[in-house]
Amino acid sequence: MNGAAVAEAPATRHIGPGEGTPEWQWARCSRLAAVPFAQFSDLVPADARAVVVAPHPDDEVLAAGGLLALATQIGRSIALVAVTDGAASHPASRLWPAERLAAERPRETLAALAALGAHPQALVRLGLPDGGLAAQEAELTRQLQAVLRPRDVVITTWQFDGHPDHEATGRATAQAARAVGARCLQAPVWAWHWARPGDARMPWARAQRLPLPAAIARRKQAAMRAFASQLAPDPSTGAGPVLRATTVARANRPFEVFFLP
Repeated sequence: MNGAAVAEAPATRHIGPGEGTPEWQWARCSRLAAVPFAQFSDLVPADARAVVVAPHPDDEVLAAGGLLALATQIGRSIALVAVTDGAASHPASRLWPAERLAAERPRETLAALAALGAHPQALVRLGLPDGGLAAQEAELTRQLQAVLRPRDVVITTWQFDGHPDHEATGRATAQAARAVGARCLQAPVWAWHWARPGDARMPWARAQRLPLPAAIARRKQAAMRAFASQLAPDPSTGAGPVLRATTVARANRPFEVFFLP
């Protein structure tokens, strides 16, 4: 289904409670199994910088942690743009108030980068409001245009991912990339939760899979563990982990999926 058709029914991309579509169902999905493989050099040419734009800390790993680890392994230039500090991940929490999250989640990002083998200088923090990116889309586009370079390959969340911040980031990144002459790839993150195997709303015809060697997959898994604030229940509210078991299971795949322009 094309983007216009997806955009006509945003309510169908609702991220509801619970674990969502389990990973064992995706593992049996013939549409996913038919997505062609592409090597790193196919996605990110030798003269290109790989730039990951993450709406929240942990999205960089969920969307493209393996790609970042591969880039660092072969000495390629990378950058990570952290759009927000993720301070709204635990509403009404006494254990994780916004002030604590705003300090802790950037530290988790640095630990994740280290696990991927990346240098902390690769990180660019924009400090935009978590949960408010739809209202800041024009400002985000402007700031991204100042960061991006011609011939960059920019990887971000899918503009129909279901989470308002992910969708705003996807739109803004695509617009900024076009403006500077960069290429934009988008990765589903929450879509794996609300979609069903073979879901026609997913642009399968534009999808490619990046295979992750075992050592790279282990780096990605270690990077996921850096986000401790998102992986444990919150006893002060009774809420479960922000990163649900199905989300963590998807991060253990031996490949990543990207939608080409």
